[in-house]
Amino acid sequence: MDIIVRQTYLSHIISHLNRGMMIILVGQRRVGKSFMLRQVHNWLVDNRQGAVVIYINKELLKYSHLTNAVELYDFVSPMFEEGSDNYLMIDEVQDIEGYENALRSLHAEGRCQIIATGSNAYIFSSELSTRLAGRYVEIPVYGLSYREFVEFHGLPDTDGSLVEYLKVGGLPGLRLYDIKDEMSVRDYLQGVYNTIMMRDVITREKIRNVKFVENLSRFIADNIGKLISTNSIVKFMKSQGENISETTTSSYIGYLCKARIINPVVRYDIHGKRLFELICKYYFADHGLRNFLCGFNLQNSIEKIMENVVYSHLLIQGYKVNVGILRVGEIDFVATRGGNTLYVQVAYLLASEETVKREFGNLAGIKDNYPKYVVTMDPISGEMAEYPGIRHLRLRDFLKTDL
Repeated sequence: MDIIVRQTYLSHIISHLNRGMMIILVGQRRVGKSFMLRQVHNWLVDNRQGAVVIYINKELLKYSHLTNAVELYDFVSPMFEEGSDNYLMIDEVQDIEGYENALRSLHAEGRCQIIATGSNAYIFSSELSTRLAGRYVEIPVYGLSYREFVEFHGLPDTDGSLVEYLKVGGLPGLRLYDIKDEMSVRDYLQGVYNTIMMRDVITREKIRNVKFVENLSRFIADNIGKLISTNSIVKFMKSQGENISETTTSSYIGYLCKARIINPVVRYDIHGKRLFELICKYYFADHGLRNFLCGFNLQNSIEKIMENVVYSHLLIQGYKVNVGILRVGEIDFVATRGGNTLYVQVAYLLASEETVKREFGNLAGIKDNYPKYVVTMDPISGEMAEYPGIRHLRLRDFLKTDL
């Protein structure tokens, strides 16, 4: 199978090579971390003549003998050459017990540039910060952007292609399926979801109340874009006959976040410049998995899915994202990257004057000169005279914009 190069990620990873830091690719399962590692490997082979490139894929039987840090160290050390550029690439590194000891030693000795991926719930958490503190740069890998989606599936850039993207999501593995075959798509997404839940949540965290964690993920999927507190979840679950504590609920949400199946978005007071972390919004790393849990009927949840997709686009563009709080209302997303900030409101259609006033009026209440966007599915977009400086973009155009 041909590998479609994800050039943005490849360029980002290459920019960090040989700068004295280990490179760790992170992300939800099946977003393409292993393929990105292969792309980097191919680039090194083509562009670093004379370099020693060691590629270890722990899912292959040939590397099953590498079970601990000492075995890893002893296996790779003789392969490195003095005076050469040496690269060590490890896929699924968490399968090597105590891997961090070998990586720390090799890094301290200056033996090689290390690039690794793994199942995030096992290594890409607060544990990684402790084990490799100050020695690594973390590069997140996300599902396909809309532009990547149409390239991967050989689709034209049309509203119909956008609808397919909104429906099935951006997992690269769907390239091998007919995305119009809902049953096949559902089966694939169920397999990915079950793997994440079983390996990265239930088994990893030794969860006994499996029913509750599954109900919790469905509750969050159905409430995309809404402010959620643990207390509100507990009250809802009790109304459904399930008695669960706030402590357990908070822990289970943390497990889902650690597995990167969902991401928390905290509130930010735009005027007061403060964060409020007790009540969050949650969005799925892949909106296709969200749709698998709630059904593929866009008509019933189009605005929720639009918000999720806009959120993902902002992450892919390298922004940190918060929910904006104003005295008179809410801003869907406040996105910051370095010294840059932008504000985004998302609505399905500007079908009434009340909707226009809410979406544009809230943005107009922010008295700074950072970019402001209203993103909708309206067939016509463009700036409104009464709200100068606020860009109105169709969703498809927004998803093709480099912000």
